[in-house]
Amino acid sequence: MTCRLLLVDDHSLIRAGVRALVSDIPGYTVIGEADDGSQLLEHVLRLNPDIVLLDISMRTTSGLDALTQLRANGCQCKVLILSMHTDPDLIMRALESGAHGYLLKDTTATELEQALTALRGDERYLSPAIAHTVINQALLRAQSGKQPNDDRHNLTARQLEILRLIVRGKSTREIAAGLGLSIKTVETHRSQIMKRLQIYDVAGLVLFAVREKIISLDD
Repeated sequence: MTCRLLLVDDHSLIRAGVRALVSDIPGYTVIGEADDGSQLLEHVLRLNPDIVLLDISMRTTSGLDALTQLRANGCQCKVLILSMHTDPDLIMRALESGAHGYLLKDTTATELEQALTALRGDERYLSPAIAHTVINQALLRAQSGKQPNDDRHNLTARQLEILRLIVRGKSTREIAAGLGLSIKTVETHRSQIMKRLQIYDVAGLVLFAVREKIISLDD
């Protein structure tokens, strides 16, 4: 089944470039475009895309404001932020607002495909170039006391190992290959980790991992 994409960016050249890249990726098609965040909710309700590729900085309504409105209206489509911004606080805000992934605009076609594949498979995706930044920001928040009020739950050694890899931006396929496990086994562990921690997004997992010293900047 073809995965349906909606492009939201105020630069027509960027939209044209992304559309061209997507046309070379089997199994994906662009079904619509918008040039401002104010149009996001309307387009999502009308077109029902599987994944939205959303810019942050736009003329009238920012991507983050549009994303907040989208989630407030109960829309469950996946959202992949596509931005030039590398500010750690902005990235964390995007993830906490409901984005499923964050991709830099200077990415390659290969990484775009990896990000789309991850979101299509109900995974999260962070550009490797910003994964370190997100961890660093989580450390700063943890040190300043800005962290979720989650109680610590015991995880098995294997679950801790997989959690570290998830936080470092590894996909389910990469984790399975690296640990010599089946993809189904890794998916089961991932589901159990999130259920046990009651955390269902990358930003929350990063904060938990940093707070509990499961991962550090040297990992």
